[in-house]
Amino acid sequence: MKEKAMNKCSLSTLALIVIATLSAFAQQPPDVALQKDLVYGQAGGADLLLNLARPAAADAPLPAIVYVHGGGWQAGNKDESEPLIRLLASYGYVAVSVGYRLTPANKWPAQIRDAKCAVRYLRANAAQLGIDPDNIGAIGDSAGGHLVLLLALMDGTGPLDESGGNPGPSSKVKAVVNLFGPTDFPSWQPRPLGLSDIRRGFRKSFDDLLVDFIGTADRSADVMKEVSPITYIDPGDPPVLTFHGEKDPLVPVDQARALHQALDKADVPNRLVVVEKAAHGWGGEKYENTLRLTREFFDKHLKGIPEPK
Repeated sequence: MKEKAMNKCSLSTLALIVIATLSAFAQQPPDVALQKDLVYGQAGGADLLLNLARPAAADAPLPAIVYVHGGGWQAGNKDESEPLIRLLASYGYVAVSVGYRLTPANKWPAQIRDAKCAVRYLRANAAQLGIDPDNIGAIGDSAGGHLVLLLALMDGTGPLDESGGNPGPSSKVKAVVNLFGPTDFPSWQPRPLGLSDIRRGFRKSFDDLLVDFIGTADRSADVMKEVSPITYIDPGDPPVLTFHGEKDPLVPVDQARALHQALDKADVPNRLVVVEKAAHGWGGEKYENTLRLTREFFDKHLKGIPEPK
């Protein structure tokens, strides 16, 4: 289930935003080489897979951008983002779409373990993949935005980095673009329209969605803070660019504002772009502006290209 473009919407379900946000271009950029189903690790007796796109003519290591899809942690897959990673590769990046274990079969922390494993794989195999291991960024929408924030804000080593494969390299990314991801689970509460959308899309309540993901809907449970990106903010964290719809019914914009207040307090470079009158995704000129700012952000922090004045 997905939208083919980031339509001027209210999206009818959380599952429908799987990769609606940045894969609107159906036309495939030229001169991009695609590798599918690369094994980046193992979990639960199964291979973990990713897709990788790069400029076909590149003859030197390139910075990389990791895309993590949305879908309520229980929908979506890496193949739906092929137009997006081809587009990012056409900008001069190695672009990667990560497949990760979904709920309810796999509860937290399976999802962040897999995302971390993918980044470690890229660093451990940087030479053969043509990647500059010192310049890896990440982007994600909704549930994927949540996971890429954790890649930026959590430590790049530790218990969650001890599974899947390639132990040793850091899983921390250098810059992150968060598209309307939840940031503070104890305070996250969708608007009535969002609750209805979840009920229609998943045939379950928002609390059921949380139970599927982290095992509880009790906002006072320790895991609520453990899963929240806002918990891990420290001075020295990498820069964060967030886009969030002003009228988002699923992840209210207060989630983004709380994140960026905390980032400001810790002196972490950040920018919050509130997209006027937008819901959980948007299109048209707003989409074009999102894409432009995203490219400028990654060019600055992964390539050292100054942002236009």
